[in-house]
Amino acid sequence: MPNLVPLRAAARTLPAIVAAADGDARESFLEFFASNIRNRHTRRAYRTAVQDFLDWCEQAGVASFRDVRPLHVAAWVEQQTQTHKAPTAKLRVAAIRHLFDWLVNAQVVPVNPAASVRGPTHVVRKGQTPLLEPKEARKLLDSIDTSTEIGLRDRALLALMVYSFARVGAALAMRVEDVYTERRRLWVRLREKGGKAHVMPCHHNLENYLTAYLEKTGIADDPKGPLFRTIGRRTKKLTRTAVTFPANCRRSFPPICLICREHGRAVSAAGIRPQARAGPLSFAPASFREGQAAWPAGDRGRDIISDGSAVAQAISTFRSHGAGT
Repeated sequence: MPNLVPLRAAARTLPAIVAAADGDARESFLEFFASNIRNRHTRRAYRTAVQDFLDWCEQAGVASFRDVRPLHVAAWVEQQTQTHKAPTAKLRVAAIRHLFDWLVNAQVVPVNPAASVRGPTHVVRKGQTPLLEPKEARKLLDSIDTSTEIGLRDRALLALMVYSFARVGAALAMRVEDVYTERRRLWVRLREKGGKAHVMPCHHNLENYLTAYLEKTGIADDPKGPLFRTIGRRTKKLTRTAVTFPANCRRSFPPICLICREHGRAVSAAGIRPQARAGPLSFAPASFREGQAAWPAGDRGRDIISDGSAVAQAISTFRSHGAGT
């Protein structure tokens, strides 16, 4: 297909090695990103790693994919370990290994030169995610001004992550119809990694927050629309645009990070210092999920969750349900 239109990630100028290859090799290279990788964040990270490796190969005098040897990959990996942290270097090695696996299957190269190259060792013994204590999470939710649509949205979003253990990506991907009533209880449907859908009942506080958000903002009449939406600069009303969460959260400060930053400063002023880090911007969306998972059962029962068995019930329900109804 000489008129193949590549995706945006590969639409830029091709590396010299790819540009010099035949049509089938170029097509296989583009298909690796377009067909094999579905997650846009993974695609972006792999694209950066592959671009860097192929640029290095060009400078080293490697003319084609077939000329790449394990020694080239090993030398590049050694350079990566000197300029990047171990997790980043491991991810980049994985990108090169997966690319050449794809090219081997496409019969572009006979063997994978990265298969025998080991990346750096990286063992995590202590998590870096700053944690919120139960009283701190309660103080955070109580500090939000709910007299505006912004406050209603922020409280509902943060409470969803606190009470449901939801990943921020799954929370932001929810539609209005993913909050529904069944057997006289409010339920939420979360779409997690790998296309898996989980449903679970809401804690009574979360039910109150979500109900207030849906009713007072009027978005309950738009079931197919995004649940958590951006705010119009002039109108200060919710739009139909979903809140997004780019991969580089801390650098780009998307809307979700602005939520955390705004309320983080308010809570920090009240004396809250999440564990593992300090400062008003020291907690992230994952703090709500990881924090609750780390709370002792007694703390969950006494503070945020009034019924100590609710956590175990929620976890059991979350794990046992398949596709949502």
